[in-house]
Amino acid sequence: MTRIFCVANQKGGVGKTTTTVNLAAGLARVGQRVLVVDLDPQGNATMGSGIDKRKLELSVYDVLLESATVSEARQRSDKGGYDVLGANRELAGAEVELVGLEHRNGRLRAALGAASPDYDFVLVDCPPSLSLLTLNGLCAAHGVIVPMQCEYFALEGLSDLVNTIKQVHANLNRDLQIIGLLRVMFDPRITLQSQVSEQLKSHFGDKVFETVIPRNVRLAEAPSYGQAGVVFDPSSKGAQAYIEFAREMVSRVSAW
Repeated sequence: MTRIFCVANQKGGVGKTTTTVNLAAGLARVGQRVLVVDLDPQGNATMGSGIDKRKLELSVYDVLLESATVSEARQRSDKGGYDVLGANRELAGAEVELVGLEHRNGRLRAALGAASPDYDFVLVDCPPSLSLLTLNGLCAAHGVIVPMQCEYFALEGLSDLVNTIKQVHANLNRDLQIIGLLRVMFDPRITLQSQVSEQLKSHFGDKVFETVIPRNVRLAEAPSYGQAGVVFDPSSKGAQAYIEFAREMVSRVSAW
């Protein structure tokens, strides 16, 4: 069965796109068939997968407006080893165009339903706002992976996200749940980060992934080369952590 996961956090700059592309590359490395859906009009997951968003003939925009299927619009990230349903600035217009359409929240779910036999995992990179695009992602998903930094303001944003997920679960998608919280950009030398990490574990228990992603320069450099960090420098600590995270995801899913 295909597992569809949103990578979401209403706070910006927490590593959603980095997590999406590196988890995708990590899952591909451990033998999984993966599709990345870029729901952010900035198209960072598209570019970070080595695909030029300016040259897309078909994108997730066309899929949401039902003028193309996933199989027609997807591109291959050759170095990453996964497929990408790309995004560009056109997607910003979809917000306005979707408002007046029927089943506006469920369009991505319907599109992915037709393509799901081709994949083991679908990872949806959501924009850092609760918009129609994010709602499409949440309505299509089985669960949410929440990347977060171990800082005070991150805890505040987390409570907002949990409430959003509860509302979507209650009203739009009964399958939706928090799969887990992923601690990213972690520096054990900073006392506050260790304290927040412990708070997360005591409050959320096994919803906190065992894997911790360290702060790592090579992960930050990789997007400028159009690659995931896992591909750009597989021996770096950040890449190794994401490959370990991919293994943890596979084991979690197989245990369901």
